[in-house]
Amino acid sequence: MSQLYGAQHRALQDDFDMQPLADRVAEFIVHPAIQPEHRAFIESRDFFFLTTIDHRGYPTVSHKGGAPGFVRVIDDSTLAFPSFDGNGMFLSMGNITAHPKIGLLFIDFETPHRVRVHGDATVSRDDPLLEGSSPAFHGAEFVVRVKLAEIFINCPRYIHRYRRVEDAKHVPQPGCPTPPAQWKRIDGLQDVLPERDRHIADELGVLSPDAYAELVQQGRT
Repeated sequence: MSQLYGAQHRALQDDFDMQPLADRVAEFIVHPAIQPEHRAFIESRDFFFLTTIDHRGYPTVSHKGGAPGFVRVIDDSTLAFPSFDGNGMFLSMGNITAHPKIGLLFIDFETPHRVRVHGDATVSRDDPLLEGSSPAFHGAEFVVRVKLAEIFINCPRYIHRYRRVEDAKHVPQPGCPTPPAQWKRIDGLQDVLPERDRHIADELGVLSPDAYAELVQQGRT
């Protein structure tokens, strides 16, 4: 039995007379290596949710999106994914450099299904995957590699069904200019943007914080 459960889990399992069931479920679904059914699902995804831990002990949950297949299964115990341009906070990447233990949640909302991954991650700015061999890593600032601790499928019965409408236009694509981030036009940020981004407001105009918030609410960012 892996160390998936701690004393806090055992106490609740005992309260509800669930410990034998919990042990059997873990025996059935928790794997120390990526199985073929996991690989096919993970490599078909165009987003996942990433959990990291910050310097204060708070979990940081982030949505990570890209082209389908942007999470690559390197081998049966290693995943890799790109990190694209963000808002300059580097919350997830910074957290990983201090606390490598992370969680990944892959979900299909159209055919309800989900896979969880726990592992230890590293962040690199010179990973070979940045050299252009994979279109899904085009435009990435970092590559994160995850050494698997455990992987398992969860029951999907509470996943609501949603239909995918369109690709996010900001996902970098080879041979196609990536539209600039609209938030980089916000008045009040112009003097602190890196030099490489200061042309955006000059070309497209400055936005007030309220105008940007309205674009967000309208789904026009």
